[in-house]
Amino acid sequence: MSKTTAARPAVHPVDEVLPAPRLLVLGLQHLFIMYAGAVAVPLIVGPAIGLSGSDIALLVSADLLVSGIATIIQAVGISRLMGVRMPVVAGATFTVLNPMIIIANSYGGRAGLPYVYGAMIISGVFGLLIAKPFSMILRFFPPLVTGTVITMIGLSLIGADVSLIAGDSTSKNYGQISHIALAGLVILFILVISRLFRGFIGQTAVLISIVLGSLAAWPMGLLKFPDVGASDWIGLPHPFHFGHPKFAAAAIISMCIVMLVTYTESTADMLAVSEMVDKQLAPNDLARGLATDALSAVLAGFMNSFPDTAYAENVGLIGMTKVKSRWVVAVCGVFLLVLGVVPKVGAVVSDLPGPVIGGAATVMFAMVTAIGIRTLHKVEFEDNHNLLIVAVALSVGLIPAISPTFYEKFPKDFQIIFGSAITSTVLVVFVLNLVFNHFSAFPKRPGIVEGALHAGAVNPDPRP
Repeated sequence: MSKTTAARPAVHPVDEVLPAPRLLVLGLQHLFIMYAGAVAVPLIVGPAIGLSGSDIALLVSADLLVSGIATIIQAVGISRLMGVRMPVVAGATFTVLNPMIIIANSYGGRAGLPYVYGAMIISGVFGLLIAKPFSMILRFFPPLVTGTVITMIGLSLIGADVSLIAGDSTSKNYGQISHIALAGLVILFILVISRLFRGFIGQTAVLISIVLGSLAAWPMGLLKFPDVGASDWIGLPHPFHFGHPKFAAAAIISMCIVMLVTYTESTADMLAVSEMVDKQLAPNDLARGLATDALSAVLAGFMNSFPDTAYAENVGLIGMTKVKSRWVVAVCGVFLLVLGVVPKVGAVVSDLPGPVIGGAATVMFAMVTAIGIRTLHKVEFEDNHNLLIVAVALSVGLIPAISPTFYEKFPKDFQIIFGSAITSTVLVVFVLNLVFNHFSAFPKRPGIVEGALHAGAVNPDPRP
């Protein structure tokens, strides 16, 4: 009798290759969820520094192209060098908005972009050098820190979908009842489909709801594609379109700060994905994921784009659909590449009705907040200062989210850091966790050490 062959090890859901039709549809769903956020960054930066319509269109194409490259690398990986090899979608980080606008306008608007991209290249190299060391401080990101940051990421993004639904606040058509009702209809579609259907239909509830919402927008006169006819079929990006990079110390320091904040944001999102797909995020995995963010900054400096981070709305989509395959995200990356080099296809997606995309985004952003709350559920709040830490971090972070001009009298460097809800929350919760749960120089109430250990905030010290 022949020797029995060993059973083949089961494939982890993260590594599972789904049938092609499912891969395409689920990848498209990820694309629709992140697209509005991805193109929002160039659409905000462009007018703020006085760019023409053609320049802004170039920024959008380059942004999608770099996002596609980074997303594919995150999902598939490059040897042992890059890619977290989890379902992580990469997109332009909102952290870069204020620094880019301030740096560019300080050097003459459009003429200042070479200083922006020169600083971006240096920050990318800086990020590549510190990716590994940064990943080794994972113990300083317990559920107390990551849960607070993820919660704030979701809360701070809600303003983006509100503007999609209600429109420009300066317009006389702002907040039309029909537009708000359409967004509510999309949310209702998501709820009904998720409740009534399981399997593939339930997993694509967001995509189906976007399609149904777009059809509902047709008789309302909102389903128009004005930019498709004027768009080119092929639009390859032009390296150094705004001139060869220039270097200024202040700009480089600002962009390096952006890279550190991006790393913190990506770390929180990757930990959230790791938890949802039930696969441990080792320091080496995190280092490869962070190195991909840094690579995106280097590419962005050459291709007139923006540094990328792990997109929270797609984290929310994973939590809702329970689809864990990284190959779905790889397909989304391929779609992004296509949009980056075929502007006509990108125009079709960008012309989808704002209330429809905004309604779907509302659920996804709120899902991110819910994931953060679930993460905080693991934290021990008895006999310690953890509740105070969360309260202070969220209160400081919500200030710029509610009142963007709150710090306008402060120095520019201060505004760059604390003018972002995510950045300020990261700094406050990280520092307070160190002060209250790591530094032994501060007195602790009885039971605080046990509570901190339970929260994953500190490691027991075996020394006497």
